[in-house]
Amino acid sequence: MATKSGSKVIALEEHYWDATVTAHYSGRNATRSSDLLERLNDVGELRLGEMDEAGIDVQVLSHGAPSTQRFDSETGPGIAIQANDNLYAMCQANPTRFAAFGALATANPQASADELERCVTRLGFKGAMIHGLTNGEFCDTKKYWPIYERAQALGVPIYMHPGYPHPDVIAAYYQDYLEDFPALATAGWGYTVETATQGIRLVLSGVFDAYPDLQIILGHLGESLPFSLWRINQALSRKENRSAQSFRDIFSSHFHITTSGNFSNPALLCCVSEMGVDRIMFSVDYPFVENRPGVEWMDTVPLCAEDREKILNGNVTRLLKLSR
Repeated sequence: MATKSGSKVIALEEHYWDATVTAHYSGRNATRSSDLLERLNDVGELRLGEMDEAGIDVQVLSHGAPSTQRFDSETGPGIAIQANDNLYAMCQANPTRFAAFGALATANPQASADELERCVTRLGFKGAMIHGLTNGEFCDTKKYWPIYERAQALGVPIYMHPGYPHPDVIAAYYQDYLEDFPALATAGWGYTVETATQGIRLVLSGVFDAYPDLQIILGHLGESLPFSLWRINQALSRKENRSAQSFRDIFSSHFHITTSGNFSNPALLCCVSEMGVDRIMFSVDYPFVENRPGVEWMDTVPLCAEDREKILNGNVTRLLKLSR
């Protein structure tokens, strides 16, 4: 084990690419470095070797962005089904090392709800991951609620992962600097803005009133929302209805966060203070981020051994109903 304590390490925002999906990619999504592509396309010897070197016992696999969010309502569901079947076969090849989140073609919400059910009940998947906008739309409006209704019924979470920002946002916010700083629109800032906005919109939409057991996961230590939670709550809480839950109450009851790509002690401690340690789970964001720095960082966090154990394996085991 790479952790000094010998703790079991489960990482749940760990990506791969499926050829059925990526055959439809073009533009920036199709241009990646050869090393990154090699790791995205490998769910075998290379991946397992790097997990072993870092001391990661289990990866919960999910298709990398933009996954199936960009496909239309007619062709998307079939592509998602094939990709999920392929992922199932990869997990079955190493069932003690891999679990999975399904890909959903969210342009067809009803088909996505049905595919989520198939993934959970027939393939043993642990939920689903949605990447950013669906053809320019956030996925909190009521047309997408069949997905959340089914997730609640199945008792599985939805992981909200970043996708590339809307073209109008790119033009207005980032375009001037993208030539020199292309990551400004992605992990440097744009991903945070898009995904934090999606999280806020979900709370304001009323979806958690309709589905009070629905659970959502955000990566990257909550896309900065825990840091801003007091201020957002003060500004957006529904004062006119004293019986309604506040923004902070809803967020703290329905959202979980992971450490993916954000190995910062001060940021982690802020999240623990705001949300409690029981809603924080370890992730790396492999292969976009290397495994070893994330695992080694966990040995340095100023938390007790019990809390580190919760983050490394206990919380995710409970939420995803993983085998111990």
